[in-house]
Amino acid sequence: MTPVIALVGRPNVGKSTLFNRLTKTRDALVADYAGLTRDRKYGDGKLGDRPYIVVDTGGISGFEEGLDAEMAEQSFAAIDEADAVCFLVDAQDGVTAADHRIAQLLREKGKPTWLVVNKTDGYDEDVVMADFFELGLATEPYPIAASHNRGVRSLIEEVLESFPEDENLDDQASEHWGTRIAIVGRPNVGKSTLVNRMLGEERVVVYDHPGTTMDSIYIPYERREQKYTLIDTAGVRRRKNVSEAVEKFSIIKTLQAIQDSNVAVLVLDARDGVVEQDLHMLSFVLNAGRSLVIAINKWDGMTPDDKDQVKEDLDRRMNFLFDWADIHFISAKHGTGVGELYQSIDHAYECAYAKWQTNRLTTILEGAIEQHQPPMVNGRRVKMRYAHQGGSNPPIIVVHGNQVEKLPGSYKRYLENTFKKILKVRGTPIRFEFRSGDNPFDPNRDTGKRKRDSSKFKQSKTQKRRR
Repeated sequence: MTPVIALVGRPNVGKSTLFNRLTKTRDALVADYAGLTRDRKYGDGKLGDRPYIVVDTGGISGFEEGLDAEMAEQSFAAIDEADAVCFLVDAQDGVTAADHRIAQLLREKGKPTWLVVNKTDGYDEDVVMADFFELGLATEPYPIAASHNRGVRSLIEEVLESFPEDENLDDQASEHWGTRIAIVGRPNVGKSTLVNRMLGEERVVVYDHPGTTMDSIYIPYERREQKYTLIDTAGVRRRKNVSEAVEKFSIIKTLQAIQDSNVAVLVLDARDGVVEQDLHMLSFVLNAGRSLVIAINKWDGMTPDDKDQVKEDLDRRMNFLFDWADIHFISAKHGTGVGELYQSIDHAYECAYAKWQTNRLTTILEGAIEQHQPPMVNGRRVKMRYAHQGGSNPPIIVVHGNQVEKLPGSYKRYLENTFKKILKVRGTPIRFEFRSGDNPFDPNRDTGKRKRDSSKFKQSKTQKRRR
């Protein structure tokens, strides 16, 4: 079994910084802002040949209310599922009442706990650690400086020594596995609620306040023997409304999550209809070339007239998606229609990674040309000879011929729609690349090369004369 190590402590003691050091990534947001981490976040690490899993948690004190109480529940859940706990304290702040409360909670849990004194750079370690013995934990305080990577390797070595080695651990630790599904949308449209509903548990913090989720949370799970990874992302607001630096980082992490995903589920609020920011989020997904499923959330409790108004709004502003993207009307809070999302997600994933033989693509191309001839360009017909697949996620079809770069956009869209219809591609865009061969009878075909050769000849001739 791969050891699971949970990082717990008060807010802003350096848990996310240590998480990034142990995983050798920058997956966790780090800023001088208390309460930045709200959901538990998983990462893979490796010390030599020994893998381990690290869980970053939100700050706790034992006296939480409201949103802080929801964050604390995530931290307690991480402690319960962990094999070892690293309890981080701040050397600059010394021992606080919250530290005493957390130490008491950890003693009640009975998990193997290491007391980690962070931010010891510039201090006498013996003097600093002396104060933390009063917490009464089984292990002695362990000094580190996570921001400078001092003492981190020794810490993880000591933690892993308490776990027996297993020869079959090489491929067990994996954070990103199965179909990666990014849940994206504006703030407070119900993304985290949808994630919890799809998982069947309260996995991420849900609170009636925009901006609750501030980082991208990767959650691997299994459903009906099919592996998935859900990515809960921060809501993206209009640029003029973004002022805090932390929120800017959150938006970057959301865009990275879209790039990292296989299928993006765009969540819209039925009560607000289709707003401008929804279209901006849609453009992010389409530009990334990712498969798309649209979920209209908060459909429950709406009057028939309001539902008709939403459908008219969709038909007016997003009708170009109806030919290839599935739209679901759901209620993440009550679970209505959520299970139907998986059918669209699975089909979109299969289409994004489908493999087609060259002869089949060429046959479809020939049929499309026979049905509708390409236009004349400069008195000559554009000739398309054959097609083959050039990539996946999204599928790329490469068409070879003469003058194909001069094809108008309308004919390219005709080819795209024809291929989608015959190949039964749904849920993912298809990208085309057009490549033209050189004309061997074109006198200007290698003009540049001839000029370079002639200049080299002149230079060599001048040098010989000088000699």
